[in-house]
Amino acid sequence: MTFNAFRRRDLFAMSLMVFGLSARALPEIGRPGTWGVDYGETTDPAVARSFDLLVLEPDFPRPLAPLRGHGSRLLGYISLGEVNAARPFAAELDKAGALRQPNPNWPQARLVDLRDPAWTALVLDRLIPAILRKGYDGIFMDTLDNAEALERQDADRNKGMVAGAARLVQAIRKRFPAMAVMMNRGYALLPQVAPQIDLVLAEAMASRWNFTDGRYEMTSVEDWQWQADHLLAAKRINPRLGLATLDYWDPRDRATVASLYARERAAGFQPYVSTLALDRLIPEPLS
Repeated sequence: MTFNAFRRRDLFAMSLMVFGLSARALPEIGRPGTWGVDYGETTDPAVARSFDLLVLEPDFPRPLAPLRGHGSRLLGYISLGEVNAARPFAAELDKAGALRQPNPNWPQARLVDLRDPAWTALVLDRLIPAILRKGYDGIFMDTLDNAEALERQDADRNKGMVAGAARLVQAIRKRFPAMAVMMNRGYALLPQVAPQIDLVLAEAMASRWNFTDGRYEMTSVEDWQWQADHLLAAKRINPRLGLATLDYWDPRDRATVASLYARERAAGFQPYVSTLALDRLIPEPLS
């Protein structure tokens, strides 16, 4: 999501995804599976074990073994395009000149210059190793589409930001060749990094939260197709690439939630439907 989108991850982390991955470490692509995301402080182990892959907030201390189902994988969330000012390394990055202006919709989050070698070094040498030491099987990379937004905002000052984001992803894969890597959107750099990732996520694919009206709504046919085209183009580059979707809807409306699962699955994607908060796991409704 771009820096004009709402940030839930650092809200949960500071205020207190997915089946079909590459055969080198995770279940093979063609087998049906389920995935989910939970950025809350506690995760129900009984529900967690029903998923083949989970994306979790790694900064919450918790045992991971009770959350693992047979053969499942756990990915730790990492924001690569912006940093919450309360993070212990934020001052270090600011001093190095790697931080930019605050996210206009989430002022405590500072945008990151994805071209900066200080940020690359921090991600490779400290942030990802810290996630892996906690027992996670890999990472879920968020906010990389900030690179495209920055280039659009100021093409001169931010020239090469998308290329810098792509180099960061490529450096991550080179340093951690066996780690599972999932990327949220990041469509501008996806053609360059599709061979280096295991799965790409289309967030708010068929449904989303309307912040102006304060309600869930369906996306347009054109919006859905725009994301689908990017996913399928990446799949052509990397046939092993898993394609996942994340839609938002009221779980009490079981019929609509079921229809969202059916629509995404019929198009060949691995779906998950949750609330905007993403603070608990919500199983797919039984048919």
